[in-house]
Amino acid sequence: MPPGWPAVLREGDVTMRPYKRGDARAWSEARIRNEEWLTPWEPTPLGPWREVHSPGAFRGLHRALKRAADAGSAMPFAICYQDRYVGQLTIGNIVRGAFCSAYAGYWVDSRVAGKGITPTALALAVDHAMGPGGLHRIEVNIRPDNLPSRRVVEKLGFREEAFYPRYLHSGGAWQDHIGYALTIEDISLEGGLMARWRRARSS
Repeated sequence: MPPGWPAVLREGDVTMRPYKRGDARAWSEARIRNEEWLTPWEPTPLGPWREVHSPGAFRGLHRALKRAADAGSAMPFAICYQDRYVGQLTIGNIVRGAFCSAYAGYWVDSRVAGKGITPTALALAVDHAMGPGGLHRIEVNIRPDNLPSRRVVEKLGFREEAFYPRYLHSGGAWQDHIGYALTIEDISLEGGLMARWRRARSS
């Protein structure tokens, strides 16, 4: 199996785990319910929202995520809050060798936004990816106007590194993105990103 996969990660009420076939209905319901919440920021879907987020569409997604995870090019986590499915975080585009880098992408159900779930999930995933996963660097690319998502990485101390003009097609147009990143050296002396996040929450 690839380094660090499969894995189940936990912190308080937040659990991160691999997807299961039985997640189809919960995933579909969450995606369809959050269409307005997610559409402005996510890559333009290849079809009507309800169609590409149906339980049937999940079967294809699940197979694709499993293939990527088995190949070692992704760590796709389902995010659960109090044992209920609420979103996804993927460590993707994993490149080994001299690069040892990947990107993180995430979304969470609007009904649980503001509870610290997303930064907790990201901190868990980064610590795991840089520990058992053997990675050196994680980047997150976010539209400048996606302030909630930018607050997540800024709370965790990600470094703003780059500006990418017309980086990704979303919300009906090619959108600029800001690149944030962390390397293992940024967090190793603090005991990891979760330790940093716990201190930030308590201060």
